[in-house]
Amino acid sequence: MPDRRSFLVGLLAIGSFSQATWADVGDPAYVSAARHPSDGYSMLGLAQTGNITFNIPLPGRGHAAAAHPMRPLVVAFARRPGTFAVLIDCRSGMVLAEIQAPPGHHFSGHGLFSADGKLFFTGENDFENAQGKIGVWSLRSDRIRRVDAFSSGGIGPHDLHLMPDRQTIVIANGGIETHPDNGRAKLNISTMRPNLTYLTLDGEIVEQHEPPPEIHKNSIRHLAVRDDGLVAIATQWQGDLTDRPALLATHRRGGSLMFHEMSNDVQRNMRGYAGSIAFSGDGRQIAVTAPRGNMAVITDAHGRCCQTIREPDVCGVAAQGKGFMFTAGTGHAFTIQTGLTPPPTRHDYQWDNHLVPINRS
Repeated sequence: MPDRRSFLVGLLAIGSFSQATWADVGDPAYVSAARHPSDGYSMLGLAQTGNITFNIPLPGRGHAAAAHPMRPLVVAFARRPGTFAVLIDCRSGMVLAEIQAPPGHHFSGHGLFSADGKLFFTGENDFENAQGKIGVWSLRSDRIRRVDAFSSGGIGPHDLHLMPDRQTIVIANGGIETHPDNGRAKLNISTMRPNLTYLTLDGEIVEQHEPPPEIHKNSIRHLAVRDDGLVAIATQWQGDLTDRPALLATHRRGGSLMFHEMSNDVQRNMRGYAGSIAFSGDGRQIAVTAPRGNMAVITDAHGRCCQTIREPDVCGVAAQGKGFMFTAGTGHAFTIQTGLTPPPTRHDYQWDNHLVPINRS
């Protein structure tokens, strides 16, 4: 981790790259955390071809990241439950600042920048009070600091995305209570109440939706948002695996959560765990990964299954062209376009859970 001197140097350096763009670091389309062969960890940029454009060491295992919409900056998050996030200049490889969760909080592993890049938002577990929080941090030319926090509208916020109006955040409140004294143990499965919450940028709850009571153990975990505001939802089942509930849902504001059943074989093989989710580049399809089942499923936007992909430990997925790019713990990065499967690009890295697209403003 950076010492005080390098931290201050990093703050001063923020002004020096204000004109830098993503083109200065190879114009990556995605970022992803990975373990490299020496058992260290990195945050890497990937082009749409699957080639690596930059490789920056991390202090520990990463989870997801937030990419700045204009400048080559990434906030890399520790794997949940983690208390650190680091702001990285992808051009120099410098860690500009370490961002610590407040006492009694840990980060969820996900965050997002505002559309203008001046603020970023962190999902947090206030484990002492068993409630979810959204931290608000200011990024300026001469300082990085926490400026606000508000309720996430539930317990265990995990993923969060900016809606197309750029004024609303949609949050996956997983509903699971944890505490660092108990490691990753889940403390409230019998009473958990996950929800999908929409908040304004200043924390006003504008809409909330829960799964039906009979599937209240279906933890809402990861999200994707289409340009027209349709939200795709990946869940993780916390009950008996013989129940085989739907792990894919969609939602449009003003409506109800729609859970999409797949065949019994597909839902059994997913083993109750959806890892990541994305819309295709043209918005007509949804891909959801199931790393425990060594598979991914592509459906239409109404949740009707049309293709399954077998790949060991596949988890990361993002839009690519009219289709998708996937990453896996095997080191494979591969695309699926209109039913075709080109040969994968193979790297000596174990890709972590998420492939994060860089959405440029």
